[in-house]
Amino acid sequence: MAKAKKGRPSVYSKALVNKICTSIANGKSLREVCRSENMPSKQTVNTWLRDESKLDFLAQYIKAREEQADFYADEIIEIADTATDAGLARLQIDARKWKASKMHSLRYGDKVMNEHTGKDGGPILTKIQRDATIAAAKRADT
Repeated sequence: MAKAKKGRPSVYSKALVNKICTSIANGKSLREVCRSENMPSKQTVNTWLRDESKLDFLAQYIKAREEQADFYADEIIEIADTATDAGLARLQIDARKWKASKMHSLRYGDKVMNEHTGKDGGPILTKIQRDATIAAAKRADT
C-alpha cells in the first residue's frame, strides 16, 4: 500500500506563478495567497524565489510587488474619499503608505538627503575642490 503524501503539492508551473503574482499585484499578501486552496506553502514560494533556475519567477514577483505598492497607493485615495471615521481612515492610510514605501521605495519612499560637514560645520571638500576654492579666493583678492 502506497503512503499518502503529506503537505501541499509544490509543483512549479508558469500558471501557478502567474496566479501567485496576479494575486499579489491585486493587494493580497504572500501569506494570504499561500493560505488559499491548491497553493504552495510560503516556504515553498520563498525557496522558488531563491532558486537560480527560476529567475523568471523572481523577476515577475518583483514586478508584482511594485504593482502591489501601486494598488495600495490607489486604495489610499479610495479610503480618503469614502471615509466615515477619520481615525480609522488615518490608520488604514498610514498602514498602506508605510507598506507602499517599503515595497517600492523609489516611487513611494521618503526622499532622504545626506549632507556631510567638516569640524566647523562647513562642507567637506575634496582636495581638488579645496584647491579650486582657494585659487578662486586668491583671484578675487587681487
